[in-house]
Amino acid sequence: MTALPAEPMLPSPFRIVKVVRELADTFTLVLQPEAGGAFAFRSGQFNMLYAFGAGEVPISISGDPADDGQLVHTIRSVGPVTQALGALKVGDVVGVRGPFGTPWPVEEAFGDDLVIIAGGVGLAPLRPAIYQALANRQKFGKLIIMYGARTPQDILFRKELEKWRSRFDVNVHVTVDRATGQWAGRVGVVTNVVARAGFDPLHTTALVCGPEVMMRYAVDMVEKRGVPTDKVHVSMERNMKCGLGLCGHCQWGPHFVCRDGPVFRFSEIAELFPVREL
Repeated sequence: MTALPAEPMLPSPFRIVKVVRELADTFTLVLQPEAGGAFAFRSGQFNMLYAFGAGEVPISISGDPADDGQLVHTIRSVGPVTQALGALKVGDVVGVRGPFGTPWPVEEAFGDDLVIIAGGVGLAPLRPAIYQALANRQKFGKLIIMYGARTPQDILFRKELEKWRSRFDVNVHVTVDRATGQWAGRVGVVTNVVARAGFDPLHTTALVCGPEVMMRYAVDMVEKRGVPTDKVHVSMERNMKCGLGLCGHCQWGPHFVCRDGPVFRFSEIAELFPVREL
């Protein structure tokens, strides 16, 4: 568990300096603190974002951990608070509490092949880990990014994926469940890509984020390839309300997701993970 901010229940005002419409239902807010200064965070952590008059929601940070001058959140509009955030414009102010939660173990993976598996908007919480891995590329063996989306129109961060794929030292595999339009790429679920990816299972760290059903199959496939469960990490963003483990809303077995997660080592939650509706 990481150190908490000095005033964890007090939102700080951040002004929106940029809004990017990523997909039909997904947008990115780029924020800067009203008081100035830096905002340090670790890849995999989240903030509670407060839309005045609507409430607050937990959103993973999707920016570069090395850039502490701005705060980036990529948000899917699925409820009244995220819809209120999506209606904001440049110059508007939101409240921010955080950062909270456990990070992706990027430094722990030094020396291993690093396999990153994302589904849908799950690429957003993994993007800071990708930035961190690219900044330390020489410290890893293979760097493999596998991403699945429902259709070509649902591919998140398409330009960045193309940029990463153009590098000689990164393997990027993008697949869609259903091809539409002029799509000439891979078709099929992302777990099919895991089955064929070339990595050394005994010297691999895997980071997984996406819909829970996708994560179940991805973790199962990685395990079958021989990756030890203590080197598989998943992000479980479930019903977080306070960010401090006080309200109990996100309790998951013996864990509080906001305090003990959202990133978990799979060996720690293997018994809970397959239990549906828990």
